[in-house]
Amino acid sequence: MSEQQKTVLVIGGGFSGLTAAVETAEAGFNVVIVEKTPFFGGRVTQLNKYFPKLCPPNCGLEINFKRIKNSADITFYTQAEVEKISGQEGNYDVTIKLAPRFINDKCVGCNACNEACPVEIPNEFNFGLDKTKAAYITHNQAFPFKYVIDGKACKGKACSKCAEACKYDAIDLDMKPETVNLKVGAVVLATGWDLYDVSKLDILGGGKIRNVVTNMQMERLAAPNGPTGGKILRPSDGKEVKNIAFVQCAGSRDENHLPYCSYICCMASLKQATYLREQYPDSKVRIFYIDIRTPGRYEQFFWKVKEDPNVTLTKGKVAKIEEDTRTGDVTLVVEDVMSGKKIKEKYDMVVLAAGMVPSTKASKIPGDISYTDEGFVMAGALKKGMFAVGTLKSPVDVARSVQDATGVAIKSIQSARRS
Repeated sequence: MSEQQKTVLVIGGGFSGLTAAVETAEAGFNVVIVEKTPFFGGRVTQLNKYFPKLCPPNCGLEINFKRIKNSADITFYTQAEVEKISGQEGNYDVTIKLAPRFINDKCVGCNACNEACPVEIPNEFNFGLDKTKAAYITHNQAFPFKYVIDGKACKGKACSKCAEACKYDAIDLDMKPETVNLKVGAVVLATGWDLYDVSKLDILGGGKIRNVVTNMQMERLAAPNGPTGGKILRPSDGKEVKNIAFVQCAGSRDENHLPYCSYICCMASLKQATYLREQYPDSKVRIFYIDIRTPGRYEQFFWKVKEDPNVTLTKGKVAKIEEDTRTGDVTLVVEDVMSGKKIKEKYDMVVLAAGMVPSTKASKIPGDISYTDEGFVMAGALKKGMFAVGTLKSPVDVARSVQDATGVAIKSIQSARRS
């Protein structure tokens, strides 16, 4: 095989993309990873713990990061997006656009640029729960461990405080966008998922109530490297959360929003209930659901959480969420299906189990690719030599994404050999 045939492009540096990349490379093939953000790991880096083992995700990520660093067969680009894919199996032409990072490989991660930077921006890694500087790194185990400067917020040479503070000459405010052209034999699509926009959910507060957060914001609140150092405090006033409600299917299974089940939401809320119960032994949790879905082995985790006397599960759809602007407390109005009664209760904070949306809903991957109305890639209609992974095909959890990525690694190798 030629080097071109023996090269596999992986679009997306989340857990599934990384898995596909390292498994393919360790089988003796060249791999190029393209990631649109400054860092690898995707949504998994924003999680506090996995379900059902309740272990932190950094262990698995660190292993994959090490495998990438130790592999001479893997090339990667961050802040990069694929602009064009053309050709056929064994002979794909790919054009990649690289955005400037404004920090070069001399960076040692000393944090001097962050300390010197006068510009603050919303922290996207923490879903806007706090702010960060325009020169930043997302967390202490980020990969690559190299700072980045937000080009939209940075004042450039009119400021230059970061460059003056850097002792290693790692700041380059003159960096320009670049274009890279590749020839590859196969392409793996692994661009991941986004959280459903809860501002569209008017009856659930429309994203305007201070102490109504999304499930991913809850992950960041509970994470040791999150905005509160792992303490579950409500955003409005920093009060400890002792009484919390979870609202399931926030956008999912609704023909006006997402007509499908997002698969992970029930397990995520059950997991997050344990966060609060472990941190505050006197806390109370109530989960409002349409149906609790915990497929396969996850059923045992459901039973364990359900047995906690301070956790209540109520079958009923939330009809309204209101805010007490004086106290910051949140009131829910729900019809209890089992009792037939209307419930109106007040909570310190409410978590919306927001649905999972494929990234391709908002940003299509260039090339001859077909999508469903919901934005998922139609895997069966892909050209030979192109493969979709994990949440691009349907909502799945991390474990299933990794399994799928391993399978796709084998398929991409078979494709290269075929061509």
